[in-house]
Amino acid sequence: MAPVLRSAAWTAGSFAAAGAAALAYGSLIERNLFGIRTETVAVLPAGSKPMRVLHLSDIHYVPGQDRKTRWLHSLADLEPDLVVNTGDNLSHQQAVPPLLEALKPLMRFPGVFVPGSNDYYAPVLKNPFTYFTSPSKLRKNPAKLPWADMFTAFGNAGWIDLTNRNQSVVLNGLRLDFSGVDDPHLKRDRYAGFPAGSSTSSSARHVRIGVAHAPYQRVLDYFTDGGAQLILAGHTHGGQVCIPGYGALVSNCDLPTWRAKGLTDWEHNGRTVPLNVSAGIGTSRFAPVRFACRPEAVLLTLTPAERPVTAS
Repeated sequence: MAPVLRSAAWTAGSFAAAGAAALAYGSLIERNLFGIRTETVAVLPAGSKPMRVLHLSDIHYVPGQDRKTRWLHSLADLEPDLVVNTGDNLSHQQAVPPLLEALKPLMRFPGVFVPGSNDYYAPVLKNPFTYFTSPSKLRKNPAKLPWADMFTAFGNAGWIDLTNRNQSVVLNGLRLDFSGVDDPHLKRDRYAGFPAGSSTSSSARHVRIGVAHAPYQRVLDYFTDGGAQLILAGHTHGGQVCIPGYGALVSNCDLPTWRAKGLTDWEHNGRTVPLNVSAGIGTSRFAPVRFACRPEAVLLTLTPAERPVTAS
């Protein structure tokens, strides 16, 4: 073999070996390196006590995921004031009972939730490279998941369903006004606005929080225009397979890739709102790999703003 051909073959072989090693690492190791990202967000009215909000998203539970179950159990040790679940809890027809067992310690805390597409429909086997060319689409006649059983169990535990609805909750003497939507990725979102309350409710201490599964820009805009002071979402998996030093290649929606995970500021019509996008906890059972994007739960500590927060 000529030297040039030998060099090209060696280079191609090196890339193939590196790719295989990265795939093995991402599928066997990194997808199980569960961690907790901590953030502090100054959005509460002056004089409020700090509040700990645990943001869960994209658990994509499959029966037999014992390591994930143990880690979810351990999150109860954080003693959050509130749990916010932004959907895609399931990835298997038989996942609801073990998912509820995994979340049982957390369900003793107050919580709110919205669904994602993988709460309604089971994932399907498909070419993983299509994920990098366009947002995923729902197949025709998808297999339905037992989401109603999960919703009922969440409700029985006291977690509030925010699917295209709003509701106020009082915690630690502070009123939390929530507005949530059904999954924007399925175009089921119907913005209900924030709770109106009484004629004097705006004078009471409160904070407005928007909750969605998929952070499509239209959803972020109507939360922002509605006076949200914090927005929580998931769906992106943080890109799931990222390039070290660069970040996500895709967000699986119209959110810019640099916002695919983490805490950023969303701006619209002159208002700026903190936006937390979780990189998620799991993956589709047909694409069980993460690279340079570890699974996470997010513990947000809400603190008083330096100056009074007002909602328009």
